[in-house]
Order: sequence, then C-alpha cells, then structure tokens
Amino acid sequence: MKELLAPLRVYDLAAGTVSEGELYALGALLDTVDQRLEAVERESLTATAENEGLARWESLFARRPVAVTAEDRRAAIAALLQIDGDSLTPEAINRTIRGCGLRAKALEVDTGHLRVIFPEVSGVPPEFREIEEIILDILPCHLEVEFYFRYLTWQECENMQLTWAGVEAELHTWESFELAVPAEEDA
Repeated sequence: MKELLAPLRVYDLAAGTVSEGELYALGALLDTVDQRLEAVERESLTATAENEGLARWESLFARRPVAVTAEDRRAAIAALLQIDGDSLTPEAINRTIRGCGLRAKALEVDTGHLRVIFPEVSGVPPEFREIEEIILDILPCHLEVEFYFRYLTWQECENMQLTWAGVEAELHTWESFELAVPAEEDA
C-alpha cells in the first residue's frame, strides 16, 4: 500500500510517522478481509469446498451422500447437481451413482427394470441401507429396481478346485466362505 501511495506525494510515508502507522493498520484490516474472502470463495465453489461449503451443499439434497473424504463429497455433490430430465439413460444413471461415491452400477435388465450390482463388494455392502435410500431417490420412480449381491457360487468352487479340507484349513466361517469371491470375478 505504501508503494502505491508514494507517487501521489500527499502522504508523509517516512518510517515512524503517523501516516505510516495508519497505513499498516489499514493494511492489516485489508489482509483480514482478503483472508475471509478467500475462505468464502473456497467454500462456495463445489470443486474447492472443504467443510462448511460441503455441508451447505449437502443440506440442499434429501439425503447426504455416503462419501467421507472431501474429494469424494465434492464428486457426489457434482453428480447430484447434474441430474435433470435427461438423466434416464443407464449411462447417466451410472454416472450419477458413481459420482455419489456409491460402489454400485445400474444395469438395464429389461425395459423399466434395473438391476443394481455392487462390483467392488462381495455380499451386502456395510452401508447398504443408506445406499439403497440414495439410489431409490436418484432413480426415477417408474423403474423397477432389483438389488443384486455377489456371493461365491458352487461353480466357482469347482473351477477353483476347492475342497472342504482346503476351506477348513483357511479357517473360513460360512459367512467368510460365501464372501471369498475370486478377485478376477469381483471387478
């Protein structure tokens, strides 16, 4: 500020003068305003929001996304903001579901019938109740929705040449055995 005012030659800007003290005081106030404006700008933009801004965006929706990290929450908000009347194609529905931080994928089984699968998860996802509510809110109400959960099949057991002795040696419980889906099939 001192350098900006020097060419005017109106102020006595020498060190230790009253004018210099006033400029430093005004500069400190302007720095505070600048910091607050930076915070407001950061929190008001979805791409840069961290705390308060994300919470305010999320409060606009019927359900809060299940995403936890700031990056995932930003992606979920962006996905929810792009839903419109043209969001009925399987591709658009999947973009929205993935954008919401959900590890799910919608497949069109038949006209008006969608199957929602969880490709990265074996069994029922731990946060399924929340996921189900969000997905049913996102999907148009005229579509029939079926949730499909992935478990180990007998055919996969045969293909892997599993024996009961091998399963017992790995100390599987029935629940852990059901969830022992082969990695190449899981993705």
